Amino acid sequence: MAEDTTGSEIRRQRIEKLDKLEELDGQRYPNDFKSTWTAAEAHEKGGDLDTAGLKAAGIRLSLAGRVMAVNSFGKSTFLRIRDRTGILQAYVKLNVVGEDAYQRLKLTDVGDVVGVEGTLFRTRTDELTLAAETYRVLTKGLRPLPEKWHGLKDVEQRQRMRYVDLIVNDGSREVFRTRTRIIAHIRRFLDERGFLEVETPMMHRVLGGANARPFVTHHNTLDLDLYLRIAPELYLKRLVVGGFDRVYEINRNFRNEGLSTRHNPEFTMLEFYWGYATYSDLMDLTEEMLRGLVTDLGDGTSVEYKGETLDFGSPFRRLAVCDALREYCDASEAVFNDPDQAATFALDNEVPGEEADRIRAKHTGTDDESRRNASLELAMAVFENRVEEHLIQPTFVTGFPLAVSPLARRSDHDPTLVDRYELYVSGAEVANAFSELNDPADQEDRFRRQVEAKAVGDQEAMEYDEDYIRALEYGMPPAAGEGIGIDRLTMILTGSESIRDVILFPLFRPEKK
Repeated sequence: MAEDTTGSEIRRQRIEKLDKLEELDGQRYPNDFKSTWTAAEAHEKGGDLDTAGLKAAGIRLSLAGRVMAVNSFGKSTFLRIRDRTGILQAYVKLNVVGEDAYQRLKLTDVGDVVGVEGTLFRTRTDELTLAAETYRVLTKGLRPLPEKWHGLKDVEQRQRMRYVDLIVNDGSREVFRTRTRIIAHIRRFLDERGFLEVETPMMHRVLGGANARPFVTHHNTLDLDLYLRIAPELYLKRLVVGGFDRVYEINRNFRNEGLSTRHNPEFTMLEFYWGYATYSDLMDLTEEMLRGLVTDLGDGTSVEYKGETLDFGSPFRRLAVCDALREYCDASEAVFNDPDQAATFALDNEVPGEEADRIRAKHTGTDDESRRNASLELAMAVFENRVEEHLIQPTFVTGFPLAVSPLARRSDHDPTLVDRYELYVSGAEVANAFSELNDPADQEDRFRRQVEAKAVGDQEAMEYDEDYIRALEYGMPPAAGEGIGIDRLTMILTGSESIRDVILFPLFRPEKK
């Protein structure tokens, strides 16, 4: 409780200072100060000038920002002021600004937002500095900034109180600037190739577009339960039907799943669809986009992440699911065709027994294709458990089972597989893509299988979307589509180990009072 008492006392003292500032200025929170330059512009204009050059140039400006440090020497004071672009030092002298302004300075604390007007000069230590001619406190910070805001004990507080984190941590500000650059690069890349950015509904009447548990809401006027979207896929493909055959959306999705270093229930995805293209075309496009993105953000085509050098410059590896299971788990051929051996293989590789039972319950057929579908879905569970962690360098994983791909086009070579890939980097899925299923009869059958799977306990299965089937019956051109997780991609490209470090306001349990 001592900390709370100290904090309350500091807040009380700062409120008293705010009262005195109101007496001096006649208002509590003034809003009439205009900043003419940023700190970065001041350094750009004056950074190359020496003392004599600055004096001759007479560079005059006004600057607003937050006080990050105060060093007082009686009748003169140095302040370090941060704005959105950086820090500029200010020098305030009593005999220059006058008694009233210097009184305002004495009422200033670290964390206050101030406005300073004056000319640039260099101190004896050669630091570019703003010599104040006027000085005002614009916003009084009633709570003190933390002296130290790092270390494991503060991680959750930094993420909860992002506003404080951004004030005091250069690294956090840079992460979110980089995130903005990532999204801007992706937009530019797709726009230059003729893709149209669109917006689709956030509330869906029918659950679809991905396998995930939803959030449910209710529309009062229509008396209608709705889902927060788990994916925009089916609406974007309706647009492909409508003639927008290159279309994309950078969107928020909502999935009612657990929290982890890789999962937040609300997250950002890029989804794009390309008419008259295949999933193989998407691999080439994705590789080109990510290689250009890494180059744009840094000095080359590699990224350091979790102690590994990730190479985006070389051709990405392409690896089939079954080949990966052979390589990393010594899977025999029988595992991919015999449900009994596949179930044993799954249990031996730490797939929970209830999950294995649920998968087998979905596949009741005794024909060869049904048995292979069951085997491949069990094998896929092992892939997720045991193989993903080995896929460090950028790797396109192909050859996905039909049983876990309800929206993808069947392979022409094997009807139990689909033309799909997932991109893995540093052991995590970053992208999911496939050649689109545009056969309405096949899609209708798969929706029915999803409904059956939900009936036997698959809480992530989709629902039957009658309107989407109707759209396909009008004819969707052959196409390929992809989703890329912006949050996970940002984690890799900023060296962040938790998804909460790249989301401005991640979800937490309520704080205990």
